[in-house]
Amino acid sequence: MPFELPAQPDPHLPERWCIFDGPLLWLTSDGALPDAQGAAGRSLGGRHFLGCHEGVNLFLAEEVAPSPDRPGQWLPLRQALMTLSANLVPAVARAAQIRQFRHTHRYCGHCAAPLYPHAHDQGLACRACGQMYYPRLSPAMMVAVWRGEELLLARSPHFAPGIYSALAGFVEPGETLEECVHRETHEEVGVTVHNLRYVGSQSWPFPHSLMLAFTAEYRDGVLTPQPGEIEAAGWFSVHDLPEIPRQLSIAHWLITRTARWLRAGRPESGA
Repeated sequence: MPFELPAQPDPHLPERWCIFDGPLLWLTSDGALPDAQGAAGRSLGGRHFLGCHEGVNLFLAEEVAPSPDRPGQWLPLRQALMTLSANLVPAVARAAQIRQFRHTHRYCGHCAAPLYPHAHDQGLACRACGQMYYPRLSPAMMVAVWRGEELLLARSPHFAPGIYSALAGFVEPGETLEECVHRETHEEVGVTVHNLRYVGSQSWPFPHSLMLAFTAEYRDGVLTPQPGEIEAAGWFSVHDLPEIPRQLSIAHWLITRTARWLRAGRPESGA
């Protein structure tokens, strides 16, 4: 299990730090997170214990004044995630989301009194009215729709030029994940699907999404991109895919995984 969430750090474990300065994250010269020595001597505020990750105490902090020059670099969060080794990405995702929560929940939404850290978890408590607040997670589905040896991929207007990806959308209140897959697929491209299968998930800290990946088989309908949401959509042979998102995202994993299954003649089926 990558995370353990005790209330206090283990004094016998080494430290790992996620140090932010506005939208930037500090990485060492070898593209890693700093350890206790790398954090020492810095002017840090908002120090916060996040739990134990892979046998290391994980901390969050904010750079509040320039620190002495040392090897390394400040990188935007997305670029930092692409630079880090895969095992450190969950640690930074957790740090970024807890940081976002603490920045946006300083006062109670019910009575406007200040919020204070809860003693036993990452929650924030209002001492005036008793309200409790916990880090927000926004579940979103992503689906690779297949038909024979073809995948349905689409472009959003905000994508980089030439990039196509799987369909995605946020789950609405009162909606199941499966209902979200059906609704978003029909809304975004005008087709219906069946044989849904859940295949994986990813924490995505932009700002607090939980991506849940599915495959689904095309049932019927004519591709009709949703105005304002989908710039272009098409069926692509699994032997000749367009440019897709980078390996960091679950979209890359989902598309390549599904294409590999279809090329092998073993389409997955589900409920």
